[in-house]
Amino acid sequence: MGHRKKSAPRRGSLAYRPRGRAASIVPTVKTWPEISVDKPSLLGFAGFKSGLIHIITMDDREKTPNFGKPVFNAATVIATPSIFIHGIRVYGRDHDGLFVLGDAKDLSEKMGKRLKVAEKALKRIEGILDKVVKMSAIVEVYPKGAGLSQKKPIIFEIGVGGGDMKSRFEYLKGIMSKEVKINEIIKPGTYIDIIGITKGKGFEGPVTRLGIKRKSHKSRKSVRAVATLGPWHPASVMYTVPRAGQRGYHQRVEYNKKVMVVSNSEEEEITPKSGFPHFGVVDGDYVIVKGSVPGPAKRLIKLRLPLRPPKVKIQPPKILEISVRR
Repeated sequence: MGHRKKSAPRRGSLAYRPRGRAASIVPTVKTWPEISVDKPSLLGFAGFKSGLIHIITMDDREKTPNFGKPVFNAATVIATPSIFIHGIRVYGRDHDGLFVLGDAKDLSEKMGKRLKVAEKALKRIEGILDKVVKMSAIVEVYPKGAGLSQKKPIIFEIGVGGGDMKSRFEYLKGIMSKEVKINEIIKPGTYIDIIGITKGKGFEGPVTRLGIKRKSHKSRKSVRAVATLGPWHPASVMYTVPRAGQRGYHQRVEYNKKVMVVSNSEEEEITPKSGFPHFGVVDGDYVIVKGSVPGPAKRLIKLRLPLRPPKVKIQPPKILEISVRR
């Protein structure tokens, strides 16, 4: 620690490195969970962050002092318009890892060559199912379905689990060119992983970015800079030294967020009288998740079935009141 008289813990976590800007505003799901069920299903969904509300629930955690008592919780509303199944993509594996074996695109074309090409691709995939190690659905989500102004759809992949490869292929073939709703994938009381891009804060110095102490006015002319970047030799700055740089707009994953409500605005209105700040009115399907969600309002959030599910009893939450500002 140089001339210091006392040791001190380092400033800033090294868990998230490099702290650079995310490559895209659409988060990337690198791993999909393995589920041991007979019936195939999509392993995730997508939505748009709407805003924060409060809910009063009956605590169902048996080993806590508040068990059976009403608890005041923060919760986040996520607008989840239907997703359109655009196609199928299958992967094989070799010594270099996964690679695309083939894909089949939308069958909803009116007439012409594209429909014949899609049918031919489906037959080709069906013939090489013994080489397939991973299968995913190519889906589209329309921000306009959540009340946003963007007309262009967001296209990405969602993993498929359950059953064997043949049953997964038949499942995707059956829902291809159709819409899937949130209540078909996620149920109240279950746990999900939230993947999103956090709010961007721009370029920040080491005091704000990593929490180092401001120097004394007797130390140097600079107050908010790092005291020393390292020793004379080796003449290089190590990655552990706090430096200025990007803060925010990072991809983050929050594990095991409890789903409180899966509903529709026609069944139960959730929008405050003045609308959600910076979002507006939630019109259509939505999901309420306990706790906070990364990112600002209107940002795309991916919902994934839990990668490491908690060993707790899954039961629908007992909601006493949903507190929405009127």
